[in-house]
Amino acid sequence: MLYPALKHLHMTCALLSFTLFALRGMWMLQENPLLQKRVVRILPHVIDTFLLLSAVGLMFVVNQYPFVHDWLTVKLFALIAYIVLGNVALKRGPTVAIRAGAWAAALLLFIFIASVALTHHPLGLLNLLV
Repeated sequence: MLYPALKHLHMTCALLSFTLFALRGMWMLQENPLLQKRVVRILPHVIDTFLLLSAVGLMFVVNQYPFVHDWLTVKLFALIAYIVLGNVALKRGPTVAIRAGAWAAALLLFIFIASVALTHHPLGLLNLLV
């Protein structure tokens, strides 16, 4: 009973997080003033908090943990890289070109993380190429 609810919450938050990050990146490239709105600055943190809490909940419900299960270890390290790239893309990148490159790389990394989650394989969908 708890697993389906946590999984649904996690997947919904992941989709919302990805969509909002993609939108914020487009706004960043357009220098759109909507990027500075309070709700746009706060909402991603709320969504990502629920995303991480649901991930931790799922971890305990299914008894699978990073550094024990390789696919979760890959997800954890990819998540850290995604956070760094996202920070460069939306805040710390010194030029638009660097921010755009970090944004594109972060979007691709997010897709990779999702594929690892769906396949429970450390290579995600890239496993099909090997």
